[in-house]
Amino acid sequence: MSPASNDDRSTRHSVRATARRTAALVNALTAEPRPDPGAIAGILLDHGELGPLELTSGDVAGLRTAALRLREVFAADGVDEAAGVLNRLLREGTGPLRLSSHDGRSPWHPHLDSDDEAPWGEWFLASSCMALTVLLWEGQRPPGGLCSSPGCGDVFLTVGSGPERRYCSRRCATRERVAAHRRAKAGSRSP
Repeated sequence: MSPASNDDRSTRHSVRATARRTAALVNALTAEPRPDPGAIAGILLDHGELGPLELTSGDVAGLRTAALRLREVFAADGVDEAAGVLNRLLREGTGPLRLSSHDGRSPWHPHLDSDDEAPWGEWFLASSCMALTVLLWEGQRPPGGLCSSPGCGDVFLTVGSGPERRYCSRRCATRERVAAHRRAKAGSRSP
């Protein structure tokens, strides 16, 4: 195997890649009560899972249960609460730390699920907890948040430096800024 292809394969196991996958799946799995298995498989493939993937409604139900639990990390008010939620999820929903190469099909990387054939929901909760834990550890702040736009509610990551984020995207931030401007303008016209 060439070094470039090994680097490509290991990139999908990076902390940030796993955290990005977590946020995308939490948003998709919690947006509606019965997410489409094909759409969820598409997100997994988009984030580096090897295909073909055929998820059952039971697989998606397990992923959704994990997503609802992970959403608590993003909703935490401050680093102490986020750490508390992660500690609870790690204690209740993960196994011992182990390394896996999936029988040589990928570079060695850490796992907290029970084994390489663990159910999708268990795998998602464990891998996401690990990534979010490392992000909290590195940044000493919550690894993400909930969008402040009243009509949105998506989760987002808070990686990198800069001011505290309040919105999941520029689109939501702009929409709220325009709405605030319109409210202020309408208020200034009142007698």
